Amino acid sequence: MDVKTYYDDTRFDYRIIWNHPENVAMHFGYYDEHADKHRAALNNMNRALADLAGVQPGDRVLDAGCGMGSACFWLEENRQAHVTGISIVASHLEDCRKNARKRHSTNTEFLEADFCNTPFPDASFDVVWACESQCHADNKVHFYKEAYRILKPGGRLVVADYMRTGRPVSALGESLLEDWLRPWAIPDLDTREEHTAYLQHVGFQFFEIKDITKNVRTSLRNLHDLCRKWLPIGKVLLFLRIVNKVRLANVRACIRQYEALQEGAWFYVMVLARK
Repeated sequence: MDVKTYYDDTRFDYRIIWNHPENVAMHFGYYDEHADKHRAALNNMNRALADLAGVQPGDRVLDAGCGMGSACFWLEENRQAHVTGISIVASHLEDCRKNARKRHSTNTEFLEADFCNTPFPDASFDVVWACESQCHADNKVHFYKEAYRILKPGGRLVVADYMRTGRPVSALGESLLEDWLRPWAIPDLDTREEHTAYLQHVGFQFFEIKDITKNVRTSLRNLHDLCRKWLPIGKVLLFLRIVNKVRLANVRACIRQYEALQEGAWFYVMVLARK
């Protein structure tokens, strides 16, 4: 499974099952005193990341793996930032540009580019932002190296993503990870120690990795419960050739993701690094 095929084939599912016409988020929600419902929690993830990165009016932000543009529009509207969204998924960029027109967005732009090999000059951005996108990189150190290159001195990298708890984890944990990651076009998860080594290797002097699993657990469980209800229907729809194997595998993977969390195989983090 490759990233483009996965997101092209599941495009309808994200639109109908997860996001909202006013919030085209493709990530999990962040639950705290600011948000206790799904729609609010999706926006709250943007707030939590923006607060961690200290995004200020006028900052130039790169959304590395921008999905349908949720964070880009939120940052423009709530932090008055100038945001560039990049993706290798052409259908996502089509959605981003359509959403930008609907919102009369003037401070966002969207380009097809690989976040491990971008077309931007050195020191182009104040913030590099990656919400549940870095996981798709074959080699995470390449992502960190490119982020460091295009950040201005003093610039911040902020990431929200998954990390494995060990290498290896239990046999059951490894099996559950495989059943989740492969259908989602995620090559593997790396450990906290591996990410720490990558950050140090590319030159980041200050960084922190914060476990926020407690803040996203409700969102993860909601997806799990929703997909357990949909799986029998999905099997019928597959038999009737209304959905394909990629979409049905996506539903199963959502179930395995939460089971792998319960097995202790992975956790959810926010990363902040400063150049």
